[in-house]
Amino acid sequence: MLGVRTIKFKTLLLSIFVTTLFSCGKDSDPDPIIVITDDDTVPVGFLGELDFVKTFGGSDEDDAVSIVQANDGAYVILGSTKSTDGDLAGRTGNDSDYWLLKLSETGEKLWSKTYGGSDSDVATSIVNTSDGGYILTGYSESSDGDITINAGFQDYWVVKVDASGTMQWQKSFGFPGQDQAYKVLETSEGNYFVSGYFDIGACDPDPDILCPGNDLQGGGQTTRNARGARHGVGEYWGILMDANGTKIWRRYFGGSNNDRSYDAAQTNDGGFLITGASESFDFDITDDKGTYDFWAVRLSASGEKLWTKSFGGSEIDIGYALTKTQDGNYIMVGDTRSMDGDVSMNNGNADAWVVKFDDNGAILWEKSFGGSEFDSARGIRQMANGSFVISGSSRSANGDLSSNNGQNDIWIFIIDANGNMTYQTSIGGANLDLGNDAIYTFNDEIVAIGNTESNDGDISTNRGTKDLVVIKIY
Repeated sequence: MLGVRTIKFKTLLLSIFVTTLFSCGKDSDPDPIIVITDDDTVPVGFLGELDFVKTFGGSDEDDAVSIVQANDGAYVILGSTKSTDGDLAGRTGNDSDYWLLKLSETGEKLWSKTYGGSDSDVATSIVNTSDGGYILTGYSESSDGDITINAGFQDYWVVKVDASGTMQWQKSFGFPGQDQAYKVLETSEGNYFVSGYFDIGACDPDPDILCPGNDLQGGGQTTRNARGARHGVGEYWGILMDANGTKIWRRYFGGSNNDRSYDAAQTNDGGFLITGASESFDFDITDDKGTYDFWAVRLSASGEKLWTKSFGGSEIDIGYALTKTQDGNYIMVGDTRSMDGDVSMNNGNADAWVVKFDDNGAILWEKSFGGSEFDSARGIRQMANGSFVISGSSRSANGDLSSNNGQNDIWIFIIDANGNMTYQTSIGGANLDLGNDAIYTFNDEIVAIGNTESNDGDISTNRGTKDLVVIKIY
């Protein structure tokens, strides 16, 4: 059930407040309260009604991490699978592969493709490309099947496919340690940029042999031999590729502890903004606030560091997703356990934290959302009217949330351009249900994806350990 919630939208017929009741979903009870006002914080076409919740997968672990809308209006979902039955019948091996799934607007499966080798291959991000296809990324431990090379343990793995999911090319980037890509994007010049993190500590004892090349270093710095001078166990790592996946440049940034990038965007001047979380307090980190902070690194088009900025308080603050705003600024979302520093309030264990900042890294506003339990934001997308749809998960049933079905629910909420919540809903069952991403469609609908371990409540079917879940709200 969606539960009780308030939705604001603009009407041409009413200029005063009118309260009405109607069904919020096929089986909702009680009916939701809808407040119609002369306010356009949620588009006219969006009513907040649940259209469907569908699961896909097999008897093993299946997950959805990223979604785009195809040119024909269908939904293309990227995730990972370990299943060999159900929707994955015919797939061999019990390792993890990338899983690409295309659904119609009514949630019917149109086609399904997997990519990978005989070891673990985990997908993290998909974007549309200008030729009508898609580019995917994640990380791989394989050196066979669809993967031609592995430098050791996990490598960035980038896969370009056409509109039907047929692989056009694939590229691996990495060194001996843990190298995980979390975001890939097509640039305005027709190149591709991929970001994530790598472990420079794995380059010891001889970095010039194990991780050769001065272009590995951040900001064009020359190779440094002492591990302490070369930073720590996790570094933001950005790689610019041409249209065929050939490396143009690569740069890393960080400090002596864990620094992990989860998102990136191209800036209006052709440079890049890389975001995530940092545990460090030295080298490229100059303004740390606490244990972990949201951390942003601004680069020029050639990969030179322009500035870095930390956001957070004295506790753990992890930034997961980023979007550019219509006014030329940026919003980063994640979760915070802090209630000091840049964090003005905290509702409980952890809140979803939303920070808007300008192109110089100055905070414009910040807001916390959640209840008394653990709440997190994992995705943010701009809507046509200037609002934002945010996806994540929640354990709370109070504060900004009206219900909880058990353990973690998938949590979807909308904020306006000033950071005010205008809509929220929790969807799930008695077990773990996690939201990873959501889009606002051409037809004023929200389609959210993630994974579920439930088979009750809002989740009618579960095929195994964990299923890929798709939720549509109109």
